[in-house]
Amino acid sequence: MMNRNPYAKYKESSTTTSSKEELTLMLYEGALKFSNQAVAAIESNDAKRAHELIIKVQDIIQEFRVTLNKKYEIAFEFDRLYEYIIRRLVEANIKKDAEIMKEVRDLIRDFRDTWKEAMIIAKKVR
Repeated sequence: MMNRNPYAKYKESSTTTSSKEELTLMLYEGALKFSNQAVAAIESNDAKRAHELIIKVQDIIQEFRVTLNKKYEIAFEFDRLYEYIIRRLVEANIKKDAEIMKEVRDLIRDFRDTWKEAMIIAKKVR
């Protein structure tokens, strides 16, 4: 019988018991992690790994796009920014350009930081 990785068990448990807000934060964290790894892969000339990681970031950003609640005006601004990020990810993937990936990473970090602040404010309001 094969033992499952305890970290994998924890990760699975945390995703099934987390709020929507916490899941969103986890996705931002994942996108940042994959972005950093993609930069490293590009810088070490590992094109295949860079491609795989950039696709993971694209998938996360695309998930954010399709789950936007369009009844709020801000959603349209977010959508434009997410669309821009996806375009830059495609360009970074084609060119294997670490500088473009760093730009994307910084944008994702800004989204993540803003999301964290919003979560703190929301908890205070409740």
